[in-house]
Amino acid sequence: MTSEKEIIIDPAAPDYQSLAEALQSILNKYEKSPSIGELMEAVGDKGFGLLLVILSLPSALPIPAVGYSTPFGICMVIIAAQIFIGRTQVKLPKRLRKIRIPLKMVQSITSFALGFLKKTEKFVKPRQRWIHSRMGHSILSITIAVMAIFMIFPIPGTNTLPAIAIFVIGISIAEEDGLIAITAILFSTLAAAFSGWVA
Repeated sequence: MTSEKEIIIDPAAPDYQSLAEALQSILNKYEKSPSIGELMEAVGDKGFGLLLVILSLPSALPIPAVGYSTPFGICMVIIAAQIFIGRTQVKLPKRLRKIRIPLKMVQSITSFALGFLKKTEKFVKPRQRWIHSRMGHSILSITIAVMAIFMIFPIPGTNTLPAIAIFVIGISIAEEDGLIAITAILFSTLAAAFSGWVA
């Protein structure tokens, strides 16, 4: 049964916006480095998922992101905790909200993410909505937190795979795709094993 606060995605709705369209409309409007707080206000009803996509990509891509994995990882641990307790809106400490993402990094994120999402969006759709259940929230939030913790510690080789896992989980949350979420969880297990071995 769907709770009153839960937002159900309907791709057939006239005002439906795909994840690629939502990301493009948000990131392309910035002419200067946006803060995490500004992105939080802009993500709308794709909130947690889209914010996870944006925050994970700098560490998932081969772009200069020195010094950002730790604060972004902390943000994602906090986001995971809020998913776990069932919050419907993201809330971060003021200090983290003020962190700005360099415009060049935003442009790199946009370029990669749009290309990837447009190629894969026909395979991503609302299904297996177990991710809205209490158990679903628990599994996803714990997975995100573990992956984000690997990102927090500045150990070479432990950031990329966990960031990719969070990126895919973000897509599954934003698009309510439980099947993609299962794939991401399985990938997270491999990412944790590899990152733990490297550490």
